[in-house]
Amino acid sequence: MADLRFVHAGTGSQAVPYDLAWDEQRRVHAAVVAGEQPDTCLLLEHPAVYTAGRRTEDSERPVDGTPVIDVDRGGKITWHGPGQLVGYPIVRLTEPVDVVAHVRRLEEALIRTCAELGLETTRIEGRSGVWVLGDPVPAAPDPASTGTGGLSLRLDPRISVPDPRDHPEFDPRLAGPEYAPSNAGQRGDDRKLAAIGVRVSRKVTMHGFAVNCDPDMTWFDRIVPCGIRDAGVSSLSEELGRRVTVAEVLPVVERHLAEVFAPIGV
Repeated sequence: MADLRFVHAGTGSQAVPYDLAWDEQRRVHAAVVAGEQPDTCLLLEHPAVYTAGRRTEDSERPVDGTPVIDVDRGGKITWHGPGQLVGYPIVRLTEPVDVVAHVRRLEEALIRTCAELGLETTRIEGRSGVWVLGDPVPAAPDPASTGTGGLSLRLDPRISVPDPRDHPEFDPRLAGPEYAPSNAGQRGDDRKLAAIGVRVSRKVTMHGFAVNCDPDMTWFDRIVPCGIRDAGVSSLSEELGRRVTVAEVLPVVERHLAEVFAPIGV
């Protein structure tokens, strides 16, 4: 793997519309496949837009009918917009092609970025992306001490609506704002800080990651982010209690991406 070249495609007032960035991704992808251009990572910000991966279900789309752009990446539906840093690493994978390893490298760079900014994040098995863990579920009391003949009726105090893992038809978006994905931190639930969705064509990757720096998180409340109903979303600003801008995060992400994608032996 060669050194990764970075292109700052546009942030802030120069944010790049999604369709233009998608066209540029495909152009760069073709050039990397042809050997005409080195591995390249586009770093940018988008105007507000919903995009849906190939596995998105109709029930996960915006409840108000807001338009969605369907794309050819893996994963499900998400939001991009102001206050969110998006990265599209377009890199040639070595043989044997290992897409999971590519995703793990992206996660590692983002976990290191968050750590440098002062926030501990992690992976969750079976769920891509970078996460802030919620409060632990309180231990159940000894049934013998409940006075119910060995039957404990104590529930997890965080649960006041049907658990969506047991009731997949339950949609938190319809249960009031306190159950919206953007309020997961107040509920003590797990919350996704950075999303990842990729595609590999002709051994070269497309699409990539999105890190929530300081966006309006209520954009996520219209959808089921990444198709996950039993967790929520958060941002660096919310978790750290201060405004963390895209401009602050971009150079840190770039440095850690360069580290994890550096050629072996460098």
